[in-house]
Amino acid sequence: MRKMVEIGMKKGPWTPEEDEILSSYIKREGGGRWRTLPKKAGLRRCGKSCRLRWMNYLRPSVKRGGISPEEEDLILRLHRLLGNRWALIAGRIPGRTDNEIKNYWNTNLSKKLISQGIDPRTHKPLLLSSSSNPNSLNFVRLSCSMEQPEVGLPNPNEIIPNPNFNKDEDKEDEILSYSAADAFLDSLINEEM
Repeated sequence: MRKMVEIGMKKGPWTPEEDEILSSYIKREGGGRWRTLPKKAGLRRCGKSCRLRWMNYLRPSVKRGGISPEEEDLILRLHRLLGNRWALIAGRIPGRTDNEIKNYWNTNLSKKLISQGIDPRTHKPLLLSSSSNPNSLNFVRLSCSMEQPEVGLPNPNEIIPNPNFNKDEDKEDEILSYSAADAFLDSLINEEM
């Protein structure tokens, strides 16, 4: 594997000029083929960096601003059902990326659950352990199981591939059609409401 410094690649924060070059190139030529895109666009970045910048920040469909209370509630309910499957959770919240959902969970929601006496991994109540100092709260999990919640996901053979999928494109660009798994998740979410 070549190092970025050896081949003259740029590291660090993206500049507004680089954002504009990447955005205009993708609008003109389309996304995908991320490994060759930086050279064709005239960027001194690696393909992965370009892909992540586009997917998480520059795509027009990415929603900007804080997470609404409704989105927060949906994240909590989906996490209880799916665990740390951020891409599946983000797929249910239009305009939000898996990276943004994961970061929001780790910086806000998990701490909020702990402050409410709920284990963020199992979504079960925490017990207070006896301590010599009554002001210190030492939490002990009720369930020591590290397993994710059981979710009856369908057989992978039941997932319907997108007929518009071009097999020559990068694997990351594969989009699955509405499947039995989507219908199952929708029914679970609606039961919770």
